[in-house]
Amino acid sequence: MKIFQFLAMLTISVLLFTGCEKEEITNYAFQEISAPTSVTANFDVAQDDSGDVSITPSGEGAQVFQVYFGDGNDTPVEVAPGETVSYTYGEGEYLVRVIAVGSTGLTSEFNQRLLISFKAPENLVVNVDQPANNPATISVSASADFAASFDVYFGDAEDEEPTQLMPDASIEHTYASPGTYTIRVVAKGAGVATTETTVEVVIPEANDPVKLPITYDIPTVNYALVTFNDASFEVVTNPFLSGANPEESMVGAITNSGANFEGGAYNLGEPVDFSGDNKTISMKFYSETPVSVLVKFEGGTNDDRPNEVSADHGGTGWEVLTFDFGSDAVKSFLEGADDNGQAFVPTGKYSTLVLFVEIGETTAGTFYFDDIMQEASTANCVAETEENIDPANGPINWTFKTDDPAFAFEGFGNVEASIASNPATDGINASCNVGKVVKNNPCESWAGLGKGLQTSIDFATTDKKVFTLKVLAENQATDVTLRLEFEPHPNVDPAEERVAQVTEVGVWQELTFDFSDVNDKTFKSIILYFERGAACDGDVYYFDDLKQTDGVAGGGTASTKTSFPVDFESAANGGAAANWSVFENVDNPPLEIINNPDMAGNTSATVAKFTARQAGAPFAGTITQLQTPFTLSASNSTVKVMVWKTVISDVGIKFENAAGGSTGEIKVANTKTNEWEELTFDFSGAVGDPNNTDITGLVVFPDFNDSRTQDNVVYFDNVTLNAAGSGGGSSGGTDPTAAAPTPTLAAANVISLFSEAYTDVAVDTWRTSWSSVDYTETTVDGNDVKLYSNLDFVGIETVSSQIDASGMTHFHVDYWTGNATVFRIKLVDFGADGGFQGGDDTEHQIEFNVTPNQWVSLDIPLADFTGLTTTENIAQYIFSAATAGEANVYIDNVYFHN
Repeated sequence: MKIFQFLAMLTISVLLFTGCEKEEITNYAFQEISAPTSVTANFDVAQDDSGDVSITPSGEGAQVFQVYFGDGNDTPVEVAPGETVSYTYGEGEYLVRVIAVGSTGLTSEFNQRLLISFKAPENLVVNVDQPANNPATISVSASADFAASFDVYFGDAEDEEPTQLMPDASIEHTYASPGTYTIRVVAKGAGVATTETTVEVVIPEANDPVKLPITYDIPTVNYALVTFNDASFEVVTNPFLSGANPEESMVGAITNSGANFEGGAYNLGEPVDFSGDNKTISMKFYSETPVSVLVKFEGGTNDDRPNEVSADHGGTGWEVLTFDFGSDAVKSFLEGADDNGQAFVPTGKYSTLVLFVEIGETTAGTFYFDDIMQEASTANCVAETEENIDPANGPINWTFKTDDPAFAFEGFGNVEASIASNPATDGINASCNVGKVVKNNPCESWAGLGKGLQTSIDFATTDKKVFTLKVLAENQATDVTLRLEFEPHPNVDPAEERVAQVTEVGVWQELTFDFSDVNDKTFKSIILYFERGAACDGDVYYFDDLKQTDGVAGGGTASTKTSFPVDFESAANGGAAANWSVFENVDNPPLEIINNPDMAGNTSATVAKFTARQAGAPFAGTITQLQTPFTLSASNSTVKVMVWKTVISDVGIKFENAAGGSTGEIKVANTKTNEWEELTFDFSGAVGDPNNTDITGLVVFPDFNDSRTQDNVVYFDNVTLNAAGSGGGSSGGTDPTAAAPTPTLAAANVISLFSEAYTDVAVDTWRTSWSSVDYTETTVDGNDVKLYSNLDFVGIETVSSQIDASGMTHFHVDYWTGNATVFRIKLVDFGADGGFQGGDDTEHQIEFNVTPNQWVSLDIPLADFTGLTTTENIAQYIFSAATAGEANVYIDNVYFHN
């Protein structure tokens, strides 16, 4: 059963562009066209086997609604705003249409497929999407057989009224406070019986440290300003969308009471570095009267001299203030110093930023500031000399040569699209002008941007079927979708789309979208999606140089490409069936990407499912083309893969390149059935072979078996490249083969974070967003362990359930490493206020020399953490190692004890 919603704006003859799914019709219009908006309907299905349904349409700017019930009667019923219409259905599936008519005669349409069944809903599944960069805002979706709708209770209000959720839709909810909440979802049909389930969600405290740029828009950052001399501070929604800050966002608000020397300070998680040429600080500042603003830096990491710069605000609302510490800085006041106020050029690093408004005066009032940043010192931009956006004149070469709006992409679904100045001209993109998209909150789940072309791109005649696009993500890495449509909406089909992934933040990357397998279609509309389907939280993306090239995808027939690690958690990492082609397997059933059927031993959410036919070839398998070609070397010649099989048989791995070269398959048999097992494949013998350079294809033979007696289902997951010798399972090497020692302390004397010997307390995360490490949950000798690869440092947090270790005497951890030389442990206590940098935090780090290639049990007296003067609110545990970024460390048995 497919149930979907769509919103279609019917407007006068203007070009409208959309890129929604085939079964989803959306549109957007220019602002000056006033059709009804936010059109939807509430469906109240009677649960008495009667089939009675009450429909209440709604929409902004609607004068009347026309409701088509979808049962073959083409005559609508007109409903006034706020009114309800009732209708009796028999069992079946119906498409209900609601057309909202505005005062100008323009219309908007909302459609909903409605299932009427008198059976009790079955197979209820609830999905909660909680983005790491905005964990307070969740998105809930649900599915169930025979369900017409769902009631959702978010668990944060007494006597809560449910929110209606329709199948194949999602609803967002933002929690105002951190804590653990129980979400209750009730599946309802047209009969009396219901089915319900609950899901718990943890909303953590905002505890990430503040660092430049300070935008006030990242929900995980603790933006609390430490104020002094009666000043106060809060983070608020921008109250004045104007001037230099017209966008809706969060801003800082400082209120002066009228005392002298009022202000506030940030202890920065990352020092401001003035050692280079970029010595200018800028901020957006709001005041309705002229004021002086002073920015001061102190806390030099090498006892560097505190210094400051003042700037004058004109009192005109939002203005951009700049503070040039290269030319205008003076030495700040120090008691007893004779050089106070002298000119100074800072060259060090400073960990504290202090802000004053009208320092030394008694000016009272509230002032707003935003986007405090260190302006980058970048090379001059290079103006583009060529551009072509009309296929009649040759391949697409969209360079934003000018800022002419006619060349700009157009946003839909409440995202803001424009042509902007290049924010970073020192990477692979020195262009002056680039495209920019801001995903405003709120926006629609189908929001994107698009552009209609003057003539069509004909894929039956062109040899240029690969598109490249440069992208810079300002806030977070994400998937980018390039979609080609037959025409702008509504005639979008046939359409094709490809997905690529941005893997870094703050730098330009070039993405490739390969349409080489398309041979018989024409396209007259181009659509771009950034973090498609995700909640909108103000993320900003820049894009440039959309080019149509003659690059050819070599070595296979997969329609999209894959990047390591192949963990099936995103399309870019193998998580789309279109990434894979199946061969020599009778009817070649497609590879399936499914929910992990067995979370024991492998906690990944999604895995691959391969069905090896009984009559298939022994070497039946699947191939995917790789986004980034690579050459086998000592740094990547060990391949690991998780498998779950019902039979004992070989698993084969092979690599291919576009020139026809191949490693040949290496086969390793599983030793376990009906549970997850990690297999290791040693390709070190293929290093240096000319056939194994520029590898473009990964081939997996899940059941290399010449004696199948039935169809064999195999699940596989987490295909990774590792350094030579980093084996496990049958290949040995420099990974542990035996489990860590089993703890023997009585459970009553232990507070365990991670150990199979005890019941663990709640841990918010075993890898914070600010960590620098690759994190894997794996097993050693059947025992669950944490693996931190390429470890620089990793943060582990119990912020929402802070640990009181005041009754404990020791901290314990077992670790195993084959290549680290130093291992460090830091404990952080947030103090009585329970907040990061609340003024009463304490911490201490201890460093240990490593004994490699064996389990090392550290049982550390808490008294040795001399800087950790309080232990009632321990919230962070930080492991680090040397050589930074290269160490691989296994962790087990993390606990406090007495």
